[in-house]
Amino acid sequence: MELYELDLYHLMKGLEEKKFSPSEIFTSCKKRIDACEQNIHAFITRTDDAMPEHKEGKLAGIPTVLKDNLCTKGIRTTAASKILGNWRPPYDATAWKYLHEAGAVLMGKVNMDEFAMGNTCGNSAFGPTHNPNDITRVPGGSSGGSAAAVSAGYVPFALGSDTGGSIRQPASYCGVYGFKPTYGMVSRYGLISYGSSLDQIGPFARTVRDLQIIMSVIGQYDPMDSSCFRGKAPDFTSNDNPSIKGKRIALVKEFQSFTLDAPIAEAMTRTRKILEDEGAIIVEVSLPVVARYAVACYYALAMSEAHTNLERYDGVRYGYTVTDAAGVKEMFERVRSYGFGAEVKSRIIAGTCLTEPARCDEYYVAATKVRTLIAQEFSRAFGECDFILQPVTPSLPGKIGEVDDDEMKGYETDLYTLPVNLAGLPGLSFFTGYAGDMPVGLQLIGPRWSDPEILNAGAVIERHTGSPKIANGGVK
Repeated sequence: MELYELDLYHLMKGLEEKKFSPSEIFTSCKKRIDACEQNIHAFITRTDDAMPEHKEGKLAGIPTVLKDNLCTKGIRTTAASKILGNWRPPYDATAWKYLHEAGAVLMGKVNMDEFAMGNTCGNSAFGPTHNPNDITRVPGGSSGGSAAAVSAGYVPFALGSDTGGSIRQPASYCGVYGFKPTYGMVSRYGLISYGSSLDQIGPFARTVRDLQIIMSVIGQYDPMDSSCFRGKAPDFTSNDNPSIKGKRIALVKEFQSFTLDAPIAEAMTRTRKILEDEGAIIVEVSLPVVARYAVACYYALAMSEAHTNLERYDGVRYGYTVTDAAGVKEMFERVRSYGFGAEVKSRIIAGTCLTEPARCDEYYVAATKVRTLIAQEFSRAFGECDFILQPVTPSLPGKIGEVDDDEMKGYETDLYTLPVNLAGLPGLSFFTGYAGDMPVGLQLIGPRWSDPEILNAGAVIERHTGSPKIANGGVK
């Protein structure tokens, strides 16, 4: 077995037992990247020219990659947009700072949908990323580069961000585990904002235990983020014998009428049996407000926040600019017309309309009230259950470049992921097996601050489904 095939836990154990060195891990991962990258196109910026110095710590010498909306001091950070140009931040995102202090080694910054707006990893100024399991298919988005890098064996773990499913969906499509923590569990300082009240940083890995290891590093209080939890960090230590006996795991009543493609429906059936065999009690909860209003509520809030957050990109202080404009107005128009892609422009324009004085109460303010109702509805539901089991998406990933004309299926896809962010809940996308060559994922959702418990529940399922294999990355 090559070193790049080992998961994080076994790499850490091997280093501790001196079975191999950090430089051997680095070399193995670099060779894997060199072999597959022309097929996958996960990277925007590579930093693996030579083995960098690393600090001693929990993750000493372990390679990783970061979604390119996480700031890295002195290393190009683009958010997959032309408007940031070759911007090199003067500071590190806190999540990366914690990993770096623990000894992790950065192999590079990976592709994403521009400013995290998209679900294919195709809305990027640097071109699309390909799914390592089938390079004709999308890896999901917006954190597609992070999921693809872990799936293909580039690195044992990666960081992404999730505003409306951007960790969970690509994890499901690429066949890895992805965790969206409770809002406030991981510092957002240094994360380039899309929707500030929705964004959350989280990890990708090939096992639940690896997610627990990473969360134990990044799930710490940070005074630089006012929304970050205060107090003692949760205990993410891996439980050697996790149990869900007696736990109430719910299916959502309103979702049962939605159509699932056969592989997803079969995975739901298999997973339900696993849960019942482990002693869990399957119940049903009702989320009528979520089912009816969540998607509209999410887009009203997300686009409004995007409109505000992206105002800062004006060509004056950093990023792409022009020097021959006749005035400030022309400079702004030219910078933003060239720098932003079509999807980002459309969301900025929508956010502008939603927040203008004549419409603000009708749309933005109304959406904030509906959001409160959604959070309350989830809170009541979790009075009747411990976790909710549901799909991440109703189907397997589509082909790159294809447009899905089925609007209802797109609505259903959003409905499975967006409400989790509106309510600030933790969500785990977990591997269930394969349909042919393509992996199939589902998700568990828990109440706020149940992050350690939801990962333990995922570990119980993993005992039955096993860990995903390294995707071939288009290499014969």
